[in-house]
Amino acid sequence: MKTQSDSSLLSAVRSSRREKILEVDGTVTTQPVLEHVAISTWPGRLTLTDHALYFEALRVVSYDKPKSYDLSDDLKQIVKPELTGPWGTRLFDKAVFYKSISLSEPVVLEFPELKGHTRRDYWLAIIREVLYAHRFIKKFRITGAARDEAISKAVLGILRLQAIRDISYANSPCFESLLMFNLCDQLPGGDLILETLANMSSAKELDRTNNYNAGGGMSSVSALTMVSNLGFVLGTSSSDSHEAGLAVGDLVVGEISELERAVKESRSSYKKAVLAQETVDGVKVDGIDTNLAVMKELLFPVMEAGKGLLSLAYWEDPVKSLVFCLFFSYVIWRGWVGYALGTVMIFFAVFMVLTQCYNQGRPVDTLKVIAPPPMNAMEQLLAVQNAITQVEQLIQDGNIVLLKLRALLLSIFPQATERLAFILLCMALILVFIPIKYIVLFLFLETFTRYSPPRRASAERIARRLREWWFSIPAAPVVLEREKDDKKKK
Repeated sequence: MKTQSDSSLLSAVRSSRREKILEVDGTVTTQPVLEHVAISTWPGRLTLTDHALYFEALRVVSYDKPKSYDLSDDLKQIVKPELTGPWGTRLFDKAVFYKSISLSEPVVLEFPELKGHTRRDYWLAIIREVLYAHRFIKKFRITGAARDEAISKAVLGILRLQAIRDISYANSPCFESLLMFNLCDQLPGGDLILETLANMSSAKELDRTNNYNAGGGMSSVSALTMVSNLGFVLGTSSSDSHEAGLAVGDLVVGEISELERAVKESRSSYKKAVLAQETVDGVKVDGIDTNLAVMKELLFPVMEAGKGLLSLAYWEDPVKSLVFCLFFSYVIWRGWVGYALGTVMIFFAVFMVLTQCYNQGRPVDTLKVIAPPPMNAMEQLLAVQNAITQVEQLIQDGNIVLLKLRALLLSIFPQATERLAFILLCMALILVFIPIKYIVLFLFLETFTRYSPPRRASAERIARRLREWWFSIPAAPVVLEREKDDKKKK
């Protein structure tokens, strides 16, 4: 626990929940803490307790009233690393992002340092540890001494991390690996470990009560007792003498506990995840053009299948298209769509099993991609600019579609609105009175016979009329209003 003196304002805020200070930063001018809210930035002192995060803006000779960012209540908090920089740029990876439903705008806490982002990583880890500890308590509805025990485990983890960080500051450890709740959040199967811990806490609470009523029993030192021995009292249940220890049950020979089993499974899954991540890191390539070439090669079978379906839909080979339509029409008519999908899944499953048996002991076939010619900096900038232009055009087209739909809904163009309302009414009657099987069959035949020789001319004429009708619909009016810059602190 940190022993720095806090202001009277902060002390008054903390005293209501008997919060204990875990860490303080920003008291040294060479290592400031900056708070970014919208376009305003203020230096100050940051304090972490076992329930909340407090920031006190620095004034001329004193600190301002502390701002509280709660970590104990369920406020949908989001805590993650963030990039900051001058004039809103995202250059320096040295900040922590905090957002909750109690705040109108998210807060960014920056930890400036000359090299690296060790301070930020340290604060991110301990903030998340307190947050995850309270989420664990809320999720499993832990109360009483078990609740104080969970908070004590988080506190002891932070104390252990502080001690190791002070001893070996040059070689900063992996902060998450030393904090229990942080580690369980990242490990595969970590939720099962926490669930097992919650069940054990409930069982220990019952055993502790039974041993107290019986007046005896063996007990071991708990995390809550260790924190209390350091001179800090957490919660309201720590004053009871019978809660000073954890009951020790009978030993089970030849078996492992539920917690050991969960940890063992998580460790095995973690090893597999590490090996998988190594393969992922090994296949990553740089450059937009190179990644597009890899994606194109991976999607080649899908694109070929799509070309085949388009060929059938456009009746390039009338015999194949006719057989395709008749076959799937019969499947839909008989209600065998589910069986058809199941057959496709069985085919893929059998294919994977046969491939595994055939390739057993053989090296894995690598994907061969023809690398595109290298692009210089100017060509890459032009490619990015073209991509941004295309995305902007897509967004504009999407907005136009939404504005036209709004115009139809608000009857800005009455004739088109009446026609659309009549069509929707007819569709509603069809859905009510006609079985869904016939509707699916009709849609399938409409789609795959649209470009057949007998229907091609009429389909093109209908498509032209629909396109002309759509272009004749005006868009709903839009007025852009600039938000007044009243968020800047004076």
